[in-house]
Amino acid sequence: NERLAIELKAANEKLQTENIILRQEVEKQAFPQSIVYGSPEMENILRLLRRVTGTETTVLIQGETGTGKELVARFIHRESNRRDQVFIPVNCGAIPKDLVESEFFGHSRGAFTGATQEKKGYFEMADGGTIFLDEIGEAPSELQIKLLRVIQESEIMPVGYHQPKKVDVRIIASTNRDLKAEVAANRFRQDLFFRINVFSITI
Repeated sequence: NERLAIELKAANEKLQTENIILRQEVEKQAFPQSIVYGSPEMENILRLLRRVTGTETTVLIQGETGTGKELVARFIHRESNRRDQVFIPVNCGAIPKDLVESEFFGHSRGAFTGATQEKKGYFEMADGGTIFLDEIGEAPSELQIKLLRVIQESEIMPVGYHQPKKVDVRIIASTNRDLKAEVAANRFRQDLFFRINVFSITI
C-alpha cells in the first residue's frame, strides 16, 4: 500500500508537470511572441520595461481592464532570465475565499476534508519561473498577509505542513484599482503595496 501510494504520488506530480507544459504550449499559440503597437507611448513603456526584464525586480502593472496587462507581463517573462521556465497567471479575485490558501500555497494529504492527495499550489508550480498575480487589488486580506510572507521570505507554508517550503519565483502583479486609495481606505495592506510597487508601469 505504501509503495502504491508513492507511485500514485509520483504519477500525479508528473501529470501536473505535463499539464503545465501543455498549457505553456497552448499559451505560446494564444499569445504572440511580440506586442503589436503603433503608439510612441507603448514604445516608451517597452523601453522602460527592458530596464528590469533581466533583473529579479517585482513589477506592478497598472491599467484598466482590457488594456493588455497580461500581455505585458508575458513580455517581461519572455525577456527575462526565466524565459525557459513556467509562467503561471493567477486571477487573485476569481478564487473562492475558502480555497485561496490551498490554491496558492498547496496542501498536504488529509489537511482538510476532501484533501485526498497532496497538492502543489501556484507558487510551488511556478518555482524557478514567474507568477503573474492578476488583479492583486482584489486579493482578500488573508491572502495579502501570506503574499507578503512569500515576497519577504521566499517561502510558502502549505496547508497541513509544519515546515515552510522555499520557492524561487519572480513576481509580476497587476491591478485596475488605485492601490494608494485602497491603502488609504484600509482595503489593501500598505506593507504589501510597498513590496509590489518596486517598479510600476501604467498601461
